[in-house]
Amino acid sequence: MTEHCCATMTSRVNFHCEHHGDAFACSDALICFSARLQEYGLIIHDGGASGVEIRFCPWCGQRLPESQRDRWFDELERRGIDPWEDEVPAEFQDGSWLTLKPQE
Repeated sequence: MTEHCCATMTSRVNFHCEHHGDAFACSDALICFSARLQEYGLIIHDGGASGVEIRFCPWCGQRLPESQRDRWFDELERRGIDPWEDEVPAEFQDGSWLTLKPQE
């Protein structure tokens, strides 16, 4: 389980609604977190699955981790994987890829 900056952020990231299976469908869900990319965002409730990236915790003010989006795409490219066309390996579906040694 990912450690977050404070108890409130942890509770908001782990929020589960008994009426909605998807956080983007629930107006009570506020925060989305991508372990794969190490990104936090405010959920935009417009019927889709979009959010606005945030860099500081709205509750405790702590700076959040740097996004690993570019690194994720770079590492897949180094391995010859096109995430839009190819199957992305399981270790790249969550944050576990961050502990892998980069391939030369």
